[in-house]
Amino acid sequence: MMRTALVTGCSTGIGRAVARELHAQGLVVYATARKLVGIAELHSEGLRTAALDVDCKTSIQALLQRLEQDGATVDLLVNNAGFGVMGPLAELPVVELQRQFQTNVFSLMAMTQALLPPMFSSGRGCIVNIGSVSGVTATPFSGAYCASKAAVHSLSETLRMELAPFGIHVVTVQPGGIESEFGATATATLNATSDGRPSRYAALGHAIAERARASQDGAMPAETFARQLVNAVLSDKPPSILRIGKHSHTLPALAQLPSRARDALLSRRFGLARLRRVHNR
Repeated sequence: MMRTALVTGCSTGIGRAVARELHAQGLVVYATARKLVGIAELHSEGLRTAALDVDCKTSIQALLQRLEQDGATVDLLVNNAGFGVMGPLAELPVVELQRQFQTNVFSLMAMTQALLPPMFSSGRGCIVNIGSVSGVTATPFSGAYCASKAAVHSLSETLRMELAPFGIHVVTVQPGGIESEFGATATATLNATSDGRPSRYAALGHAIAERARASQDGAMPAETFARQLVNAVLSDKPPSILRIGKHSHTLPALAQLPSRARDALLSRRFGLARLRRVHNR
């Protein structure tokens, strides 16, 4: 029986590449994004496309109605939609933290719960949650993003155990650096949240902006990432945790260091050690 996959956040980067790879491997693929114009090219390539705002209950409901009309039963859900809020936590507006968790965490669970019923009925299925190595090792100036991805990892761990009796697999993907629009989006978010207000971290503006772009330095091509991900997910025994991309193993290894050593290393990397010296004069 031909499998049907649904991928969120397909307008660029990982989502687009994964949708294409699933289609290339013979699955019926629903590629979704907030605006259809952003995935028109995928439609022309033979993928099914649908507008979806994962933060909107009405939009999710409309998607379910579309699937019902098509007679489609999704047995592979790739929760990819997300973004990164950057900036020092001490100065980050709480509304931005809420927005970060809404899309990266709460909406991921809303999509999962919406697509689970047919998987329960068939006794088979797979949920693929795109986390991040940033959710394993927290770094300065990305606390909101790191926390949201850590939450994704924890939710995925629990879901994996709870859904196993029903024949449903859960794969937590923890990418390293993958070519995408993440850096540009994160930088734009940083500019929006700073809003020209005086900052105690003004001297580290370059380091903060560098953190927003860090994942794109020598990043793995999205197509290479997608091929490895899809091959693993479609295997007879999908892995529980999958790490792919630049620094996808380095950062988790860093998490194993004693906290003082890890703090010192990251503080030097992002200029906080220099800031401490300035304030101690």
